[in-house]
Amino acid sequence: MVSVKGLNHATMIVDDMEKARAFYSGVLGLEEVPAYDFDYPVMFYKLADGRQIHITEWKDTPSFRGHIAIEVAEFNAAFRAFKAMGIIDVSPWGRVRRLKDGTMQMFVRDPAGNLVEISQRPGVPIGPEVTSDPLFDPEPVFRSGRNDGRGVRGEDATLYRG
Repeated sequence: MVSVKGLNHATMIVDDMEKARAFYSGVLGLEEVPAYDFDYPVMFYKLADGRQIHITEWKDTPSFRGHIAIEVAEFNAAFRAFKAMGIIDVSPWGRVRRLKDGTMQMFVRDPAGNLVEISQRPGVPIGPEVTSDPLFDPEPVFRSGRNDGRGVRGEDATLYRG
């Protein structure tokens, strides 16, 4: 059996490097770090914990539901910014919500159409500008209507372990 130590990086495919840089550097405030000497356009971004997001330009089709998830320090501010930009996407996983453990969650699209989940750990106060907005769903989980219960479920489910 292979022993996995952790996630090193996730790669996002974009169709315009400069628009991607404006989003990942400018909007999300991520630090761009040197990439290897590849023969194609690529940017490496460092997260606070040392993991990375790699951005590379190809003519691919973005996934509708597949996504990466980013933890933010201030969900209220992120909600305001993303709502003003008009990039909150409720189609794949539903509206903005507080999960059963208190984790806040919303989904946005980057300029290439990639889905990015924005979350914040439980216990942080969330303002009425979020909870009273029509984009907010008081239901703690997204329901697809598929009624397919495969996978492990539990009352102790959380996005944050360890």
